[in-house]
Amino acid sequence: MIVNQRVRQYSIVLIAACMLVGVGGIAMAHHSFAMFDTTSSVTLTGTVTEFQWTNPHAYIELDVPDSNSTGKQHWTIELGSPSILQQSGWKYKDLKFGDKVTATINPLRSKEPGGLLVQVKLPDGRTLGNGPGRGPAAPAATPAK
Repeated sequence: MIVNQRVRQYSIVLIAACMLVGVGGIAMAHHSFAMFDTTSSVTLTGTVTEFQWTNPHAYIELDVPDSNSTGKQHWTIELGSPSILQQSGWKYKDLKFGDKVTATINPLRSKEPGGLLVQVKLPDGRTLGNGPGRGPAAPAATPAK
């Protein structure tokens, strides 16, 4: 009887540990930026086809004219979560279908048309980054005279 209780207790602990390891691996994979080449950047100018203000990440869908033809290439740009973006001045209504923007991104390592936002110049002239400390540099302080 005591042996069965111990086996049951060890089994429960083992199952719980396996579940924690599995969930931890999923969480780490989700928050990995390994798919982006953070050592390089690409600047794109195009037309917003969709702005997804969703958790866990916001997205800008952008059509960029091809340099070699009259066609266009569709890009998907990943941003941080809305709560993080709001801390650096973003609002859900900052972008809409048809807006012209210039975005700097860290491209996908796979060379597919997508990337992680570094900063974007909005139609109203503001430049916003991908959350506090992740985007355009703050203006230099003006020395006192």
